[in-house]
Amino acid sequence: MFEKIPALDPDNSAFWTSGKNNELRICHCPQCQTYQHPPLPVCPQCGHQEVEYKPVSGKAEVVSFTVNWQPWAPNQKVPFVLAVVELAEQKGLWLMTNIVDCEPEEVSIGMKVSVRFENQDDIWLPVFRPEVSA
Repeated sequence: MFEKIPALDPDNSAFWTSGKNNELRICHCPQCQTYQHPPLPVCPQCGHQEVEYKPVSGKAEVVSFTVNWQPWAPNQKVPFVLAVVELAEQKGLWLMTNIVDCEPEEVSIGMKVSVRFENQDDIWLPVFRPEVSA
């Protein structure tokens, strides 16, 4: 799967392990109600020093993407889509991820996507797939 996975630390473990419960948890400031990613121990908006992790909907929109044809690790399947998605909870709340479960040529800016998780060791990597219309 992935050659290198993120190292867990007190500031990021809630993000990288919450997929075990099928939740996407994002760092949140209870004082100014701002989400922040990547996770930080202090709110960059108001300076509050007691941030928390809150589950979010897992719904997002593709803001930017690239189709990669060069594998970054042995046995990595190509092509793959590396994207920046904006989470529905807050304007500017961006996450870098892969778009999966569709052909690379089907991905477009503005595409609605939802999270799913890929497990590797103690890490649950959030990846996004096209949202299915009801």
